[in-house]
Amino acid sequence: MSDKKKILVVDDDPDFIEQVWAVLASEGYEVFTAGGEDEAREMLLTVSPDLAILDLMMEHKDSGFVLAHYVKKLYPDTPVMLITSVGSVTGMSFAPQSADAQSWVKTERVMDKPIRAEQLKEEVRKLLDAAKAVIRNQ
Repeated sequence: MSDKKKILVVDDDPDFIEQVWAVLASEGYEVFTAGGEDEAREMLLTVSPDLAILDLMMEHKDSGFVLAHYVKKLYPDTPVMLITSVGSVTGMSFAPQSADAQSWVKTERVMDKPIRAEQLKEEVRKLLDAAKAVIRNQ
């Protein structure tokens, strides 16, 4: 059995998936990819990720939010990172600013596209380390 951390990347942009896969695989992670919400839901029934990285807008305008709720329902301790270009295009921030917003958004981190490889690696490490600390303290 592999002790590699499993990361699920969900985005409807195949170029983005390929780039993120290359960055994370080069760091030694086992990367699973899905091209949208429906494919990810099926995958989550057989893959228990250590981290989920989701796009916001896929089949629906809120696919990322809906999928984040689904991930948390199946795997409550799995951190979720939302990476979206919506914020940079609209000027709106989707990062939760309050505890109430955090309870609704269901993500530990919201990042804007484009994201640099070093920034992605750093955020992934932070989220996985934080998740490991939470599990260790339970």
